[in-house]
Amino acid sequence: MKISIIGTGYVGAVSAACFAELGHEVICVDVDQSKIDRINAGIPPIYEEGLSELLEKYAGRRLNATSDYDFAVMNSDISFICVGTPSDSHGNIDLGIVKAAGASLGDSLKKKEGYHVIVVKSTVVPGTTEKVVLPIIEKHSDKLAEDFGIAMNPEFLREGKAVYDFMHPDKIVVGSIDKKSGDIVASLYSGLECEVTRTNPRTAEMIKYANNACLATKISFANEIGNICKGLGIDTYEVMRAVGRDFRIGPYFLNSGAGFGGSCFPKDVRALIGKASEIGYEPVLLRSVIELNETQPTRMVQLLKNRLGSLREKKIAVLGLAFKNDTDDIRESRSTPVIKELLDNGARVSAYDPMANENMKMLFSDIEYHSSAADALRGADACMIMTEWDEFKSLGKEFDVMKRRLIIDGRHMLTPGKDVEYIGLCW
Repeated sequence: MKISIIGTGYVGAVSAACFAELGHEVICVDVDQSKIDRINAGIPPIYEEGLSELLEKYAGRRLNATSDYDFAVMNSDISFICVGTPSDSHGNIDLGIVKAAGASLGDSLKKKEGYHVIVVKSTVVPGTTEKVVLPIIEKHSDKLAEDFGIAMNPEFLREGKAVYDFMHPDKIVVGSIDKKSGDIVASLYSGLECEVTRTNPRTAEMIKYANNACLATKISFANEIGNICKGLGIDTYEVMRAVGRDFRIGPYFLNSGAGFGGSCFPKDVRALIGKASEIGYEPVLLRSVIELNETQPTRMVQLLKNRLGSLREKKIAVLGLAFKNDTDDIRESRSTPVIKELLDNGARVSAYDPMANENMKMLFSDIEYHSSAADALRGADACMIMTEWDEFKSLGKEFDVMKRRLIIDGRHMLTPGKDVEYIGLCW
């Protein structure tokens, strides 16, 4: 089938490449010419494991990029909206980019004869596809809903493993107003061994939010238990290993530590809180999930102060800047509030991340960035480990270059040596 993808961020770029791998012809649409040029040259606009190989394989063949909505719509049967849905200043979802994409698609659809399906893949609060996107498309296309298809198809992709997750899904959800459009969207995934859950758009939207809220809740629950275990002298990882063996709970997302970040969990939980408030419901549990997640980085700095006292003019090495390993994404990274608090306390920050140095420079241009952990640790009064990079697990002699070998571990990465002051956040 011929597909157009609106937006070439993590979801859009990965979806485009994977749909091409499934045999579809794909046109990517973006307003950023540099992204268009990179995709057409077979170079991914973002880092994602396995994406480079797919783009190199299909760019110029099954996969092309353009800024021309008319060309994309005229030469495809189905269009996916994969643009960003950031939070506004109050934490609620900002639909500005989704609305703009819907309007542009509607303008192009006005010029096209024949049936065309528009699919919202961006993460949007329940009711958005039917009450926001659909009216915009109808207005700009001068067509009624029965003249085109409309559906919602949420993504469940882990950054760093998004290509694998797309090609090996544990669930595919298609929410549509009518059977015809839902059938078309579901058929795109026929090459994958996964049952397609069929529902209506608002339920599909809610499944995505409930999914992410559940995972975020597991993390904050594990951190709450970890904080209690810390005070009682109990190894929370031993506790959670046993808890995770219960088939009703499972072992995943129970690692206590500095908390969750990224482009999904914090934003999506806040958006769901905002939507609940709109209908007059106070989501106490979800608010506590966010509140606890925000306190974890503060606890790390407090542990540091307990050992060093004043942080003024102390050199603190921060290892790990990305919100998780295997990505260069720093959105909602737990290292960000840690670095800010360190600077507010007069500390000098020395940072290292295998992939995210350049991205973090856009937030903090006045700290030291290094190309290795050893360089970042040289002369440091303490070290804070913020991201689960595999290379940090093997650190040992690198700590010898520190002024004081004090380590605050926010990710349970190390087995402490004899001559190291090792403090785990929750253990």
